[in-house]
This record gives sequence, C-alpha cells and structure tokens, in this order.
Amino acid sequence: MDFSLTAIWEHTGFFARFIIFTLGIMSIASLVVIAERMVVFRKTRSDSRTFASKMGAILAKGDLATAANTNLGKDVGHLGRVINSGLTAYRISPSDKDVAVESVARALERQAQREVQSMKRGLGVLATVGSTAPFVGLLGTTMGIVNAFQEMAKSGAGGLATISAGIAEALITTAFGLLVAIPAVMAYNFLQGWVDARSVDISESSNEFLDVVARNLTGGGSRSQQQVG
Repeated sequence: MDFSLTAIWEHTGFFARFIIFTLGIMSIASLVVIAERMVVFRKTRSDSRTFASKMGAILAKGDLATAANTNLGKDVGHLGRVINSGLTAYRISPSDKDVAVESVARALERQAQREVQSMKRGLGVLATVGSTAPFVGLLGTTMGIVNAFQEMAKSGAGGLATISAGIAEALITTAFGLLVAIPAVMAYNFLQGWVDARSVDISESSNEFLDVVARNLTGGGSRSQQQVG
C-alpha cells in the first residue's frame, strides 16, 4: 500500500472519514473564533487607548462635571464603556457622598464584569476543541485498529503486512486530532492571557476613576453646587 495521504484517504472506511470530517468542522470553528477574537480585541484596544487619551485629560483636572457630559461616541472600547457607566452613575447619584461613591463603584464593577464576559465570548469553543480533538482522533484510531484486526481474522493471515494498511488508516485520525487541538490550545492560552491582562487594566482604571470621584465629592461641596447633569 502507498502510505501517502491520498492513498490512505482512499482506503479509509466510513467511520474514519466521519471522524476526519468532524475534526475538520472543529478546526474550522476554532479558526473562525481565533480570527473573530483577534479583530475584536485589536479594535477594542485601539478604541480604549483613544478614549483614555481624551478622557484622561479631562479627569486629570478633576472636572467630573465636564467628563460626565462629554460624548466621545460609541466606539470607546471596553475601557470607555466601563468609565462611561461610572460617569452615568455619578451623574444620577444622590447628594450623599458615601452613597454616591458606592453607587459609582457598583456601576463600574457591573460593567467590568460584562466587558470581561464579552471578551471571553468564543473562548469556550477553543477550550472544547483543544481538549476533545485528541480524544475524537483517538476514537477513530481505536475503531480503526479494531477493524484491522477483524480483517486479519477474516483473512486468516497474520503479520504486520496484513494489518499495516488498517493501522495506518487508524493512526491518521490521531495525527489529525492533534493537528486540530494544538493550535486551538495555543490560541486559547494566548487569548485568555489577553483577557486577563485587560481585566487588570479595567480594574486599575476603575479604581483610579473612583479615587477621582471620591476626591471630587470631598472637595467640591454638595452635588447641587457642582451642577452635574
């Protein structure tokens, strides 16, 4: 038997081909998720940096009244959405300082959780492909070896030459499963690390914004005097 991929494919049975088609679908799904997440992550990082440079200049002056009424558009990235939620909570919060700070903190935390969860969208597909693809390939290998030994029993002949074609067919599914799983695992680890890093950025920015709010409420008098709205 010719052990090229074409020859092995021609000799594969229905079950082995079903396994290969399944792994192909899993591979396509993981590639789609990787491409989509890379595009989304690049855009949200760029938008967040733009928002930080513009809003940071305003907040550096401690001018929350201006910041709360500044509209920088919809494309503000994950950081912009979190800070904007805090600004909205600040604008509608009561005059009591402690209540206002607590309200802003809860708003920041809620939006931060939403953003992190949004950034994790699709990573479950990569985790599933990375963890199950080798086992799917191993299933094809197991059934292929069983079929090879069944063919040997039917022919009544022994030796490696008799079952080599069946074993080659079986092992190709394991190899294909590993080829699908390895990129998925690598991509998952990379993207999960990116999400973790952005989660830290969001937490730090939220705390800095909350400090600005606390200082503003402490030194700026009552909310009615600040005329925020």
